[in-house]
Amino acid sequence: MLLFPELNIARPFLKWAGGKKQLIADIKISLPVGIAKKNNLTYIEPFVGSGAVMFWFLKEYSNVSNAIINDINPDLTTAYEVIKKEPDNLIRILSQFEKEYYSIKTELERQTLFLEKRAIFNLRNHSSLENTALLIFLNKTCFNGLYRVNSKNNFNVPFGKYDKPKICDANNIIADSQLLQKVTILNGDYESTLKHATQDSFFYFDPPYKPISKTSSSNAYSAECFDDVQQERLAKFCENLNNLGHSWLLSNSDLK
Repeated sequence: MLLFPELNIARPFLKWAGGKKQLIADIKISLPVGIAKKNNLTYIEPFVGSGAVMFWFLKEYSNVSNAIINDINPDLTTAYEVIKKEPDNLIRILSQFEKEYYSIKTELERQTLFLEKRAIFNLRNHSSLENTALLIFLNKTCFNGLYRVNSKNNFNVPFGKYDKPKICDANNIIADSQLLQKVTILNGDYESTLKHATQDSFFYFDPPYKPISKTSSSNAYSAECFDDVQQERLAKFCENLNNLGHSWLLSNSDLK
């Protein structure tokens, strides 16, 4: 059975380095025993990223009565809020962006359009709706669907050279919006999610990974640095969850 059918099933609206779509089966068999039998389960994901696990989990487990997602990246959490509250307006703008991009005949002209919209995005002076539309456009047309910002919080991923990427996926946006109606969206430090925990809560952690080599850079999703000190802080937070009786699962790189 497909975990992510092409139509009408909520799934990530962004490409995202480190996304867990391909690991859903492994994550499922690693979940705490009996999680499907808990009544009024609260699902909490403190590093939501593209939300592959969240979208799957909320469709898979009907006993989830409440969900909390958080990310330190304000562009990302703003996008979740816009999709939750303004899907039709977002689809309208993305459809216009898609038509504009498809009408361009040469790669050089498409690259010019990409750079223009990247510069506009980096001004950071537009509405949440416009910011999200630009974010999705850049994500679908940049190199390999990466999200990367520099120390000034400027998106700096180069053009991806795609002829006709799917910029406006209306079916997916509507499906995501419907699912997000029962989700509380936070933008802040991951520890703030604890105050939303209930008696039956499950935390899934997918933090920025520690690079497995000197040349890899798996944690450059925001201007904030998630270094060894932050990894150790997270470990203590998980220890605290144990003490409080909450269940959790964490994904990270294997540094041996």
